[in-house]
Amino acid sequence: MPQNIAEFRIIGRVGKIRPLEKVTYVSVASNYNRRDGDDWKTDTHWNSVVCFPKIAAQVENAEEGDLVHITGRTRENSHSGDAGIVYKTELIADSFSILARKMAEQDN
Repeated sequence: MPQNIAEFRIIGRVGKIRPLEKVTYVSVASNYNRRDGDDWKTDTHWNSVVCFPKIAAQVENAEEGDLVHITGRTRENSHSGDAGIVYKTELIADSFSILARKMAEQDN
C-alpha cells in the first residue's frame, strides 16, 4: 500500500537551541528573496524544529550561527485554549546535519 507523507527540508542558520527534559527545540532561519519594485529584498523566516533524544544528541554539537540541514515530518496538533481550539503545526526532525560552522565561514 502506498504511504502518504508530509515532510520538510530546511537549510538555514541556527538561532536558539532550547533543550527541555524530553525534547530539544531548535530555531532555524531560512531566507527568501523577493522583488520589491526594482529592488530585491531578503525575508527571513524562523522555523521551530522539534528534536527528540536521538536527533537532540546531534544538535548538542551545533552552535548559534551554524549552517544546518534538517529533514523531517510535519504533524498537526490541536488543543483547547482560552480562546477556543488552538491549532499547531510541528516540524519533527528525522535528520540533522551541520553543513558549516559560523566561525569557519568568517575566516574565508
